[in-house]
Amino acid sequence: MHHQLATRFGRNAHQISGREPLDNEALYRHVPSIFAREAHDSRSDRYVYVPTIDIVEGLRREGWLPFFAVQSVPRDGSRHGHAKHMLRLRRDDGIGKPEAAEVIIVNSHDGTSAYQMFAGMLRFVCTNSMIAGERFEEVRVPHKGNIQDDIIEGVFTVAEDFPRLIDASEQMKATQLSEAEQRLLGEVSLVARYGEDEAPLRPEQIIAPRRREDVGRSLWSTFNVIQENVVRGGLQGRRRTAEGRIRRAQTRAINGIDQNVTLNRALWTLAEGMQRLKAGVGGGGAAHQR
Repeated sequence: MHHQLATRFGRNAHQISGREPLDNEALYRHVPSIFAREAHDSRSDRYVYVPTIDIVEGLRREGWLPFFAVQSVPRDGSRHGHAKHMLRLRRDDGIGKPEAAEVIIVNSHDGTSAYQMFAGMLRFVCTNSMIAGERFEEVRVPHKGNIQDDIIEGVFTVAEDFPRLIDASEQMKATQLSEAEQRLLGEVSLVARYGEDEAPLRPEQIIAPRRREDVGRSLWSTFNVIQENVVRGGLQGRRRTAEGRIRRAQTRAINGIDQNVTLNRALWTLAEGMQRLKAGVGGGGAAHQR
């Protein structure tokens, strides 16, 4: 049996992750919806049904291995076995590296989504996974036609962005931010998280590192600190009640799959925007901006 860290988190998700690839026994125990043998009965006859585990098996044969899986727990109990799920897959060649590029797959068998594939990156220091922003490839495969081959082809299409993804992370590592720039990135990230609502946190809170390895002024470390603080929650914030009183409250983790994908991509896009801004300042290289 592989050494795995398996957790159930929140009221609306089950997840499992590991440093070794996940086997079918572990996947079945924690993310049963990927094994559903038929579509939810709300689907029409035109809906082409392929269990996600069949996709996983096909990708395993191509060298893509699952290291993380999560499924939502829908309000409608009849949809539990067909619930939306997300898998992260990578080739097992990231040993000794601080990050690994991944393909993220999102699907459901109840008609709420097509197969979606995104490029992402895992940081081993915190086992946090980012999903690259709007400028990177996204592939959608509807539940019709030759779905299994289309998905496997889609994974390879997304993986073609890996060199650009790694290059973007290296540029972010070489870009230094001032305190004001770090705070600005924190401010816009809070807008991405809370929209027009009043944020319960100050920018200074979400740019504060949780671990020694993340201390620093680089855009990469700042972005990673913000991403972890926003997605994992657990920070002490303040909320204004309907009566106008200020109440202390701990921020919630992002457990919903759709919100996780949307927020992750938005944060990456903001970091890339800062990267381009810095690279264009004064004609100098991004690595030399202070």
